[in-house]
Amino acid sequence: MIRRSAIAVLFAVSCCLSVLHAEKALAPVEARVPFAPAGFVGTDGSVHLAYELHLTNFYGDTGVLKPKGLQVFADDAKTPLLALSQDALASWMRPAPAEHAVVSIAPGKRAVVFVWITLPQGVPVPHTLRHRIEFETEKQAVVTLDGAAIQVDSRQPVTLGPPLRGGRWLAHEGPGAAQSHHWGSLVAVNGALTIPQRYALDLVGIDAAGHAMRPGVKDIRKSTYADWVGYGANVLAVADGVVRDIRDGEQEHQPLSPQPEPESLTADGLFGNYVVLELEPGVFATYAHLRKGSIKVKAGDRVHRGGLLGQLGQSGNSAAPHLHFQISTAATFEGSEGLPYVFESFDFLGPESEAQLFGNGDAWKATKVEHRRSQLPLNDVVIQFAKP
Repeated sequence: MIRRSAIAVLFAVSCCLSVLHAEKALAPVEARVPFAPAGFVGTDGSVHLAYELHLTNFYGDTGVLKPKGLQVFADDAKTPLLALSQDALASWMRPAPAEHAVVSIAPGKRAVVFVWITLPQGVPVPHTLRHRIEFETEKQAVVTLDGAAIQVDSRQPVTLGPPLRGGRWLAHEGPGAAQSHHWGSLVAVNGALTIPQRYALDLVGIDAAGHAMRPGVKDIRKSTYADWVGYGANVLAVADGVVRDIRDGEQEHQPLSPQPEPESLTADGLFGNYVVLELEPGVFATYAHLRKGSIKVKAGDRVHRGGLLGQLGQSGNSAAPHLHFQISTAATFEGSEGLPYVFESFDFLGPESEAQLFGNGDAWKATKVEHRRSQLPLNDVVIQFAKP
């Protein structure tokens, strides 16, 4: 005979199991945001947050997990601040899926989602962000990640003067381009996985027609340094600071020539001739690919905003003459994280594609010139700094 008390216990256990079964299963993944985002204003006039969500399909026997999309929520909001479908997620994930393939994470593997949030006008920067992803398993079940909260960095981005004077400059491979070699390049060195170039810009000099090379070049594969509009331009200190590192004397190579694999994922392996300034504790400005023999400062020098550092060149891992500029948390390339920044003022001339740099496609035309203050140029826009 079964006692009434035993029946009651069995009934209670059965009810609890039914409730647990009714709840969605939690995804067997590790999810984290290694570096907290901070808000900044781009040349579209909106406030943006840029960061990476690392997703690891931890167990070897889980099978392939297929994320069905991503939702990002601000603070205690019920409506997502960002919602990406499964198809949209494919263009924001590394490693990227093969063409026409569904995004997926193999057992024991990690994927990185590059998150780009544009805040609606008038919406304040949130204090925290949390994430929700439903995954489809190999057995067509659905498991859910709901959490991976991160506190947003409330500090304002550093405000800078111009790194160059006058002229027109295409801000190439800039913020918002998740597949670029800047934001899209994770650097694993000595136990740290970071993105030093998260907000880096390649500033390419252009003429009034939007071309990177001067008229009359018949074969761009045989161009010389003098054929490039920006080559030799003076490179300037963006703020008062102390020179923490320099390198000069590295040979420049032929523009548009094949690039060998870098010897190391360090400044010496990538940047050719360069200058690193410490602007304030934990904030460093790096200028790369400078002209051989042009650097005017040495380590330990104190410089003032607008001071001459060197000239734009074609050294290091660089396909064509340009100034690579970035702000990061350390003087070294490896182990540093890219920080957002804004330029105090510049003129905005509109977007331009990489093809238009070389006269391909529709001819580039400047839009109405607009004066901008305290903004960070986004990817593939033309800007102009004040003349001396």
